[in-house]
Amino acid sequence: MSNSATRSSAAKNDGRARAEGADEVRAAAPGSSRVPTRRPGRAGGKRDTNRRERTEALHKAAIGLFLERGVENVTVDEIARAAGTAKGNFYRYAADKRELVAALVAPLAETFSEAFARCDTRIHAAKSTSELTPAFMTLAMELFQGVQAHEQIVLLWLQESRAPAVGARVPIAEFNRDITAKTIGLTEFAHEHGLLRKIPAAVSALAVVGAVERLLIAYLRDEMFADNPAGVVQSLVMLVMEGITG
Repeated sequence: MSNSATRSSAAKNDGRARAEGADEVRAAAPGSSRVPTRRPGRAGGKRDTNRRERTEALHKAAIGLFLERGVENVTVDEIARAAGTAKGNFYRYAADKRELVAALVAPLAETFSEAFARCDTRIHAAKSTSELTPAFMTLAMELFQGVQAHEQIVLLWLQESRAPAVGARVPIAEFNRDITAKTIGLTEFAHEHGLLRKIPAAVSALAVVGAVERLLIAYLRDEMFADNPAGVVQSLVMLVMEGITG
């Protein structure tokens, strides 16, 4: 390759590197509405690994502080300090505290959404009341597996869901509304097809949601039912189904 071609190639590479660097600098600025979309370095490489570790450290620090003092009472400064990093580094991984909360809730929301979608398919295929119980039982067990995989996020959801839906709490409120809407939707379909008693769908669905929330608090916070939590889930489903299908 000629010297001129080599210089041209080097200049292009340097230009791309500067552009990528500028992207990260802009993303790190407080109040920025965007975060870096490029993975720093190759997948599994040192820079990528470092980024994952820093993200995990921020998430772990945030969850601990949020559960201790509430989402709105914790500052970005405090999260960064607890994670062992500078405040400026926080903005490499989240545009603000609200975006951080959304990232924390996302895995639980995805798990629950997928479980509800599978249940929706099973209920649409149900031809009789007797086919509803296994559909709801499977949903309950899948949701419980999600709870076990994300216990601290579930505690955060239970803690913050009844507080005003403002600021960094908004993603939690949105998740709560989505779960409630999905629960009512499943109940409404069963009502429309004559598979449940003529109790208003919202009443029976919200009664179930309330019971589930109280049992989760007892299990996760008060450490009840540790010897057989799956049995508690099954008992609740049977109790509910006997009440709304009889």
